[in-house]
Amino acid sequence: MNAKQLSHLDEQGNAKMVDVGDKPETQREAVVQGRIRMQPETMEIIQSGQSKKGDVLTVAKVAAIQGAKKTSDLIPMCHPIPIVGIDVEFEPDDQLPGIHIRVSVRSMGKTGVEMEALTAASIGLLTIYDMAKAVDKGMIIEEICLLEKSGGKSGTWTRSDIKA
Repeated sequence: MNAKQLSHLDEQGNAKMVDVGDKPETQREAVVQGRIRMQPETMEIIQSGQSKKGDVLTVAKVAAIQGAKKTSDLIPMCHPIPIVGIDVEFEPDDQLPGIHIRVSVRSMGKTGVEMEALTAASIGLLTIYDMAKAVDKGMIIEEICLLEKSGGKSGTWTRSDIKA
């Protein structure tokens, strides 16, 4: 891929923020998943509500929502966008062992919400790590990825290489 194909680079290869002023507003959505692996004992502490720091998954959900809302403050070339909805779901997985996160972010705007959904999932999982690290410093955050996006000029895209 050359520099002309990357939207955040000008003709000389310098970083720039894309001008979305002439783009039409459309309904947009992005869905992201990720997971955190942990010791079975750590999962038990989280699920039973025995963490000394409080309700881990509720705090992580609030953190994920806040992360989506703060994306343009964290990622230099992201536009601040009007988010109209954020859903965050956690699913414990005894086989992993660990917890899966799934985030859906919706907007009516001129640019997509992929970065907001990716940031939300990352912040949600980082919050679980932060709240449980006293008992399990070996947790692993992994496989944060875009599952699907819709809206805008490029339309709908769906990941086909992994199970949602």
